[in-house]
Amino acid sequence: MKIRISQLAVLICTLLIVSLQVAAQPDVPVQKTRIAIVGLDHDHVWELLKYIAGEPEADLVAIADNHPDLVTQAKSQVPANVKFYSDYIKMLDEAEPAAVFVTTSNNQHLEILRECAKRHIHYSTEKPMATSAADAREMDRVADQAGIKLMVNYWNAWVPSSYALFERAKSGDIGSVQTAIVQYGHNGPKEIGVSKEFAQWLYDPLKNGGGAIMDFGCYGAEWALWLKGRPTRVYATTRKLKTDQHNRVDDDATITLDYPDATVIIEASWDWPYNMDRVYVFGTKGSLT
Repeated sequence: MKIRISQLAVLICTLLIVSLQVAAQPDVPVQKTRIAIVGLDHDHVWELLKYIAGEPEADLVAIADNHPDLVTQAKSQVPANVKFYSDYIKMLDEAEPAAVFVTTSNNQHLEILRECAKRHIHYSTEKPMATSAADAREMDRVADQAGIKLMVNYWNAWVPSSYALFERAKSGDIGSVQTAIVQYGHNGPKEIGVSKEFAQWLYDPLKNGGGAIMDFGCYGAEWALWLKGRPTRVYATTRKLKTDQHNRVDDDATITLDYPDATVIIEASWDWPYNMDRVYVFGTKGSLT
């Protein structure tokens, strides 16, 4: 069974709403969770809007973005009572959401989380968590200190097939895991036709934190930690294979993680001729794909 990235928005939405309502008394009717969105320049937001609309426990109250074309597009897809803001801080103060979904460039994640934490607003963002490990650690600290929920949509963490592979690997079906090869990629954001607003920051090293290594490398890092824990050493190479595009970020990356008893190889690319999300796990008695 395979669920695509866009489909995982509905699960993220549902899990966040349910987690915010678990404290409700069983004999008191559950009220809808007030949700706001920060940013429209991440293309995954359009599927997210559809799933929020289809979630009976969700109440989309506001959207913040300063791209006129994207705001016009969003207004045609949401109820008329959804308020729009150019300043997300003003939106947080006036709309008073219980939770926000952040669909912006990666370098804004920490800044937005800080503002949400001040107002005790729960927070969910698209992957990756941040542009740097330092920012990710700070996000974790801020959320913990404020007592708010912090969720990141790494879609492969929600897929049933991921759990099936993990459980079989951990059960000893294939013996001790000695090698894992994780491949996630496609033929490039420009090639698959992302919006110009999305592309503007995907190819910006400061706003995205990198190229394919950030876009797809995070999935492999997640698998490595899941299967083998923290590595003892990490090596990585990045390349710009599409030299004619003159991109400022990498479009191909290979990461090698060393363990005392295993090796994990992560391949992330914007250069492959087709979309691929594949995990190979090799043990002493067999393998899983």
